[in-house]
Amino acid sequence: MRLPTALQGTAMLLGCALLAQPASAQISLSPPAPIPVAPQNKPAAPRPAPAKPTAKPPAPAKPKPLATPKPEAPKAQPKPAPTAGKKPGEPAPPAPAPEPIDESRVDLVFGAYQRGHYKTAFDLATRRAEDYSDPKAMTMLGELYSSGLGIKRDYPKAAEWYQRAAELGDREAMFALAMLRLAGRGGPANREDAARWLASSAKLGNPKAAYNLALLYLDGQTFPQDTKRAAELLRLAADAGNPEAQYALATFYKEGTGVEKNVEQAVRLLQAASLSGNVDAEVEYAIAMYNGTGTPKNEAAAVALLRKAARQNNPIAQNRLARVLVTGNGPPEDRLEGLKWHVVSKTAGKGDLMLDEALAQLNPEDRAKVDAAARKWLGTK
Repeated sequence: MRLPTALQGTAMLLGCALLAQPASAQISLSPPAPIPVAPQNKPAAPRPAPAKPTAKPPAPAKPKPLATPKPEAPKAQPKPAPTAGKKPGEPAPPAPAPEPIDESRVDLVFGAYQRGHYKTAFDLATRRAEDYSDPKAMTMLGELYSSGLGIKRDYPKAAEWYQRAAELGDREAMFALAMLRLAGRGGPANREDAARWLASSAKLGNPKAAYNLALLYLDGQTFPQDTKRAAELLRLAADAGNPEAQYALATFYKEGTGVEKNVEQAVRLLQAASLSGNVDAEVEYAIAMYNGTGTPKNEAAAVALLRKAARQNNPIAQNRLARVLVTGNGPPEDRLEGLKWHVVSKTAGKGDLMLDEALAQLNPEDRAKVDAAARKWLGTK
């Protein structure tokens, strides 16, 4: 089964996440119970029945009222034992009990991490993990060991802490452990084990896990290739706001892969991913706006978005921007600026015969200006 063009060659690990970097599609700018009452059987040693509300209670042996039994050892909210030296009327202090996980202390760990105080975060997390078996603190220790922050990098120890936190139900630890298993860090590579932890993390609502699990269903190595299941997982991640999932699902809707083809839905997803800063989505959303495909035509907004993506060194955006600037189709014509972007995109392997011809027609002075501007952008003065 053919994968969407923009997702071919995906599922390579990047940092702590298996974030695919799909090559953008080659798109032309032209339009393309209640509690049961026990049966009242006659008991061997009957107790007096409770009195009716309007009658006097029977007198034998002064039995305890049935309506207000006093348990010998109550399980819920037990009264604390009297405290020596307590003044009359003064409430007794609570009985000693195991200290619960204090979220404020967990926040201290994370706060130290965010401020870059990694050794402090490591010490605090170690105490929380050892004294209270706190899974969040264990996950933090895994992150510190994995990243080598405040402590020497140690993937086996990172995997050990992630494993302990994952077994206690922490979804972030499950995801991080899966990434280590996929990369073969902290132990042998194990795609099956990684897939199991990704599935567990995704089930708990982790969008990154759902996205990467979708990639495993796409590459067809760990599971039989299943684009429909991949689309379902991408939708979970996309709905949670994951821009990579939004972009990937947009290509599914655009090409009708695993879902019914829907250009308008594809464009909506491209817009969402673009607003989150996904550069590939910015390029394709700009092209859709320029051509009026699945969205109202807006050439000015399209060119502005292409310019933004070009400045982020996306060669396709640089090529498309060069075309509209050289031809003047939409924005005012600016041949020198356009051809500068052509030279820049060509160094990244995005050639264009039409723009080559336009470059060749420049006079020596203008050609020198274009080359100088391109070298300045590329940092090769």
